Amino acid sequence: MTITLGDFLNQLLSNPALVITSILTMGVVLVNGWTDAPNAIATCISTRSMGPRAAIIMAAVFNFLGVLVMTAINATVAQTIFKMVDFGGDPHEALIALCAALFAIVLWATAAWWFGIPTSESHALIAGISGAAIALQGGVSGINPAEWVKVIYGLVLSTGMGFGAGWLVVRLIEKICCGIDRKKTFGPFKNAQIAGGAGMAFMHGAQDGQKFMGVFMLGMFLAQGQANVTEFQIPIWLMVLCSAVMALGTSIGGYRIIKSVGMDMVKLDKHQGFSADLAAVVCLLIASITGIPVSTTHTKTTAIMGVGAAKRLSSVNWGIVREMVLAWVLTFPGCGLVGFLMAELFMQLF
Repeated sequence: MTITLGDFLNQLLSNPALVITSILTMGVVLVNGWTDAPNAIATCISTRSMGPRAAIIMAAVFNFLGVLVMTAINATVAQTIFKMVDFGGDPHEALIALCAALFAIVLWATAAWWFGIPTSESHALIAGISGAAIALQGGVSGINPAEWVKVIYGLVLSTGMGFGAGWLVVRLIEKICCGIDRKKTFGPFKNAQIAGGAGMAFMHGAQDGQKFMGVFMLGMFLAQGQANVTEFQIPIWLMVLCSAVMALGTSIGGYRIIKSVGMDMVKLDKHQGFSADLAAVVCLLIASITGIPVSTTHTKTTAIMGVGAAKRLSSVNWGIVREMVLAWVLTFPGCGLVGFLMAELFMQLF
């Protein structure tokens, strides 16, 4: 099942609930581009391979391409998010609960950005809609455990594999280049770092774009009074819309996150920045192909940690790491609770 652009625009004119849902969903996508996408370009900026403005433009373009290309090839991640929770039953109450979850996600993400902490918008999204679904269904029956277990797999993949891949890749590169004059490697690794940043932006769009499009489709069906849709096809116009809004978010913010990830946590040389990007891209590609929803933030930051640790453990600013890990740990219960409370409040008010 899908919806054409013409039908969507016609329904916007006659369905206020769809207007509100669309605005909130696009708000979440914008905040994702604003707070999550800067992780993709943090290393190429911190190693001075690119200036911030050029890197942001590059990230916007490759976010767009990632959404478009990967969704056309494999939309499994979007299907996983769509089926993760049960918003069935009364479409009106379900839509109110979904809007409450989206509002909670924006609040959580904005607070994290204010403190410069790169939280995972993917996990905030999953936690927020899960909390709202529990409020809607009156218990954990609102959660689909078969789909939720993929989040656990993704959490392990994005942290353990990201760290290990970062450590391994930088060691391999240093081994390969050990006999080469260091000055001669600056130019090649600068270009490789730019390519790595583009690859990270592409994979960010591929992963996160699908998650938010899955939620957008859920909101559209609920606004039409359809609470039990199980299969859908993402239309091209929605891919373009989500990627454009994500790109806009990337273009208007993100320096605080770039500073925390690319400058404060580990001081990187160009070959180290490239190693972190390459490791993260490989992990994200594996996750996208297999349909596992992972956090691009976790994957990139743990890859950077692995690269720093390969040099020596003291190269990593573990104080910054502790703040990040604390934020990651709090995201599921914290944003889930906010989503639950907001859903309860919204259902009472509306």
